[in-house]
Amino acid sequence: MELYDLMAGAAQSARSTPDLVAHALREAIITGLSAAGQPLRQDELASALRVSKIPVREALRRLEAEGLVVFHTNRGAMVAPLDAAQAVEIAEIRVALEVLALQLAIPNLTARDLRRAQSVLEELDAETDRARWGTLNRDFHHTLYTPARRPQLLDLITTQHQRFDRCMRVVLAAMEHQAQSQSEHRAILAACAQPDPQLATSLLAEHITAAARLLAAHLRPAHGASVDPQNH
Repeated sequence: MELYDLMAGAAQSARSTPDLVAHALREAIITGLSAAGQPLRQDELASALRVSKIPVREALRRLEAEGLVVFHTNRGAMVAPLDAAQAVEIAEIRVALEVLALQLAIPNLTARDLRRAQSVLEELDAETDRARWGTLNRDFHHTLYTPARRPQLLDLITTQHQRFDRCMRVVLAAMEHQAQSQSEHRAILAACAQPDPQLATSLLAEHITAAARLLAAHLRPAHGASVDPQNH
């Protein structure tokens, strides 16, 4: 799939050209189409996406704020490197945000919300395309968090999910973690259905932290330093 295809696929839902460009570049980074350390030259991106350089520049700055792009003096923009410390920090942020969201949501969860969450888990069980796992994983979590009625909190969570999904997709094939993740999802859902807020949030925190530990172990070389694709 090319960059333009990613942008065209979002054309109906995004509201502006910078939105479309940001979506295409974000998906390219998260799915690994644009590898860690790869230069992101504005003129080349503008040509590939059939837009001017202005929306490309704005989109790159948005992705910089999301932690997916870095700017270097005299070298311009490039895809941010993956490292163990980043995975751990994102997980710490996720725990703080998502535990709060679930605490606020549980009193408002309906039978329909719980059925929807269960349906997403069944989709995950049947899905063989790893590229879809991140999307379905976000759907499951957001189904449980949306009843919190805190849109700004959910926006912050979405950003962290996107950053974490990028790490997850890069190493998922080597981790064989999907079955364990699904088991943890079902335990969280069962605790929400009881409802047992303390158990649900405890399970959620451990679910996020366990995934981060696996990622960090995979990304960290034997000597313990972070992985920088430019050095390989």
